Amino acid sequence: MQSFHDSIETDRLIIRPYHNEDYVSWLTQFSNRMPSQHKYDDGKLNMDICTKEWFENLVDNHQQMALEDKVYVFGIFRKEDQMHLGAVDFSTIMRDEFQWARFGYTIHNQFWRNGYGKEAVQAALALAFEKLRYHRVEAHINLDNTPSIKLAESVGMTFECIRKGFIYEAEEWTDHLVYFINSR
Repeated sequence: MQSFHDSIETDRLIIRPYHNEDYVSWLTQFSNRMPSQHKYDDGKLNMDICTKEWFENLVDNHQQMALEDKVYVFGIFRKEDQMHLGAVDFSTIMRDEFQWARFGYTIHNQFWRNGYGKEAVQAALALAFEKLRYHRVEAHINLDNTPSIKLAESVGMTFECIRKGFIYEAEEWTDHLVYFINSR
């Protein structure tokens, strides 16, 4: 579905697939993360395995998953300086008469509270509907992940339900809130 040239821009951001040339900006901003700010923030990560070759394999893997219509990963870059701010991704749940996907988003914690998350998510949803041709997009959010809940609500996503024992994480099946938005 996705062309590797698909991107979308806002006043401040470019949301697009990763390129091999993004390695330095990507690594720099992961390395500049602050310590974890809450339970669902990974904070500083060990980036020792993330060589240029490793990153190029990651980009190739993203391209292959997009070609197979499985997962679409987009980097979020600030227009003014091409700084990597985070990422959004869409995983196809089902096509056919559903056109249904799961949506994830993350902004490096050193860039929080600047409105980048909302701006990026709004743009990414437009890309999902207009270019990837999804009809329904869901965010699956931990019950106590207040920042993610607020972001989903701020872009017009609607709470639908709690799915019990829905996702296996931290060595247990956890309940998740389902927020959704349909194409207009």
